[in-house]
Amino acid sequence: MFGPRAEAEEKAGSRQRLQVNEYKENQNIAYVSLRPVQTTVLGKTAKVYLVPFSLSNYKPDQFTRPKSLLDKNSNNEVACKKCKKAEIEKTCRKILTPKMEATSSKAESTLQKSSLDVYAESNKWQCKSTSDAVILSADAESSQDGDSDEDTTPGLDDFSGLSPYERKRLKNISENANFFASLQLSESAARLREMIKKRQPSESKRKKPKKKENGTGCRRSMRLLKVDPSGVPLPATPTQPILVADENPLLPPGPLEMTPENRDINSEIFKGFLQTWAEVSKTGSKNKEKALSSIKSYKANLNGMVISEDTVCKVTKGSISSMALHPSEIKTLVAAGAKSGQVGLWDLTHQPKEDGIYVFQPHSQPVSCLYFSPANPAHILSLSYDGTVRCGDFSRAIFDEVYRGEGSSFSSFDFLAEDASTLIVGHWDGSMSLVDRRTPGTSYEKLINSSLSKIRTVHVHPVHRQYFITAGLRDIHIYDARRLNPSRSQPLISLTEHTKSIASAYFSPLTGNRVVTTCADCKLRIFDSSCISSKIPLLTTIRHNTITGRWLTRFQAVWDPKQEDCVIVGSMAHPRRVEIFHETGKSVHSFLGESLASVCSINAMHPTRYILAGGNSSGRIHVFMNVSCR
Repeated sequence: MFGPRAEAEEKAGSRQRLQVNEYKENQNIAYVSLRPVQTTVLGKTAKVYLVPFSLSNYKPDQFTRPKSLLDKNSNNEVACKKCKKAEIEKTCRKILTPKMEATSSKAESTLQKSSLDVYAESNKWQCKSTSDAVILSADAESSQDGDSDEDTTPGLDDFSGLSPYERKRLKNISENANFFASLQLSESAARLREMIKKRQPSESKRKKPKKKENGTGCRRSMRLLKVDPSGVPLPATPTQPILVADENPLLPPGPLEMTPENRDINSEIFKGFLQTWAEVSKTGSKNKEKALSSIKSYKANLNGMVISEDTVCKVTKGSISSMALHPSEIKTLVAAGAKSGQVGLWDLTHQPKEDGIYVFQPHSQPVSCLYFSPANPAHILSLSYDGTVRCGDFSRAIFDEVYRGEGSSFSSFDFLAEDASTLIVGHWDGSMSLVDRRTPGTSYEKLINSSLSKIRTVHVHPVHRQYFITAGLRDIHIYDARRLNPSRSQPLISLTEHTKSIASAYFSPLTGNRVVTTCADCKLRIFDSSCISSKIPLLTTIRHNTITGRWLTRFQAVWDPKQEDCVIVGSMAHPRRVEIFHETGKSVHSFLGESLASVCSINAMHPTRYILAGGNSSGRIHVFMNVSCR
C-alpha cells in the first residue's frame, strides 16, 4: 500500500519540480524557487533567482524507496518536519534580525513568510526523499552556481549541505549586520530629520520698519508741497505757456552808451577813468622801429618779470577768449574779451586794484578778437560771434557799431591799413568781408567767398599789408587782397602740413618773415615766409601739449612784439606756467609763480615794455611785470 502511494507521490513531486523550474517566455506567471541563491541584508530588497535543474538523466524509478525504509520513515515524518522547521526559523531569525530592524514591519513579515514557506517545502521534499546522493549533487550544483557570482548568497534551505566557506560568509554577514545595528544609525538619522523639521528658516532680509502714520517723515520742500511757511496750502496758479527767453539776445543796432556794469556812470571813479583815457590819447606812444635785442639780454629782462597777488584779479564773467595790452608807456591798461560778450578793462596803476576794473557789455556772444586802434589809442575795437564789430571810444564814452552782418557769425579780424580805416573780417562759414570805415554812415563792405570751409583767425602781413593769412579747419591759406574774387577767391599759398584742427596762424610782428601756427596735434610749427612764393618751407616743429579739453579756451601761440623770433604760448604742465620758445624750438623762459595756479590760454605781451598778461577760463587776469614798470 505504501509502495504505490510513495511512488505516486514521488512522481507528483517530480512533475511539480519540473513545472516550477521550467522557463516559459512571455507569460506573467509567478515562479517560486526551491533554492534561493541570494538574499539581501540591511534594508535591501530580497531577490530570488531560479537555478536551472537538469532532467536529462532523470528516471522516475531512481528515487523509489524500499518499502522498509518507507515504513521506517513514515513514523518519523512529523518529527522531522517539526525539528527542521524549528532549526530553520532559528537560523533565519539570526540572519534576518538586522534587516528586520532597518526595514518596515510589512516587508519583514513578507520576507519571513516567504522564506519559511520555501524552507518548509524544501524540507518536506527532503524528508520524503530517500536518495541522499541526488540531494547532495543538487546542492553541489547550486553551490557552484552561487560561487560564480560574487554578489550572490547561497540558498538557506539546507544548512547541513553548506560548505565551510559559505557558513563563514553567512557568519560575517550576520556579524556586520549586528555591528551596524549597534551603531544605531537609523536612530541618529531619525533624530537628524526631527531636528531639520524643527529648525526654522533664517530670515535673509531685514524686516522693513512699519511706517508710522502720524510719525515725522523726511523733510520736504514747502515749495514742492505747495504750502506756505504756516502750513496753509497755496492757491493753485493757472497754467500759462512758458516763454523761453533767448540766452544771448542781439543788442540793438547803432551806437551803445558806455555804461560800466560794476560802476555808477555818474561816480567820480568812472569820470576819472575817462579822464585817464583822454590823457593817454594825447601822449600815446608811437611804435618805433627797434633793433632786435640779443637772446642773452632778452632772457635777463624776462627773468626780472614777476607775479604777485596785486597783479592777479578777476575781471570778466566767464572764460577769457581774447586779450590786448594798451601801448601806452605811462599807464598799464589791460583789456580782455569774454565768452559772455563782456569787455573788461583793468588799470593796474590804480590802487586798490578793484577800483581800477571796469566791465562793459557791448556784445551778446563771445568776444573772439580785440585790438587797440593803431591810429587812436583811445579806441578799442572788438569782434563777436553775434555778427558785430564795435569800436569803444572812451573820449565820448560810447560803443560805435563798425560793421554788422545779418545772419552771420564772425570769428576774427585785422586792420588792412595802418590807420585802421579798412578791415578784413573772417566768418565762421569760410567767407570774408572787406570793410571800409571811411564811408560816412554805414561802413562799406564787400563779401568774398574763400576756398576754406571755416575761418578761425585772420592776420595781415606787417610790412606788405596786401597779404593776409587765414587759418581754416585743416589748411592755412595766404591771400592777396588785390586779387580777391567775390564768387570764389583762390589763395596764393596753401600750407597743408597740419593733420588736425588748427587754432591760429600769425605773421611775425616786425618783418613778417615767419609764420607760427597752433594745431591740435600737439605741435607748434614755424614757417619761413620771407619770400611769399608758391611754397613756404617749414622751419621748425615744436612739441607742445595743446589739448586743453572742453572747458578751457584753446591755446593760441603769438609772437612777442619786441622780439619777433620768440613765441609765447600757454602750458598744461605743472606747476602752471606760460612758456616762451625761440623759432629754433629751444625753450627761452617759463613764467612761474605761486600766484599762477591756473592755465592761461590767451596771452599778450606789451609792444615796448616787459609786461605779460594772461587770461584763464574763469575771467581772471595774471600779469607778469618788472617792479620798475609799476
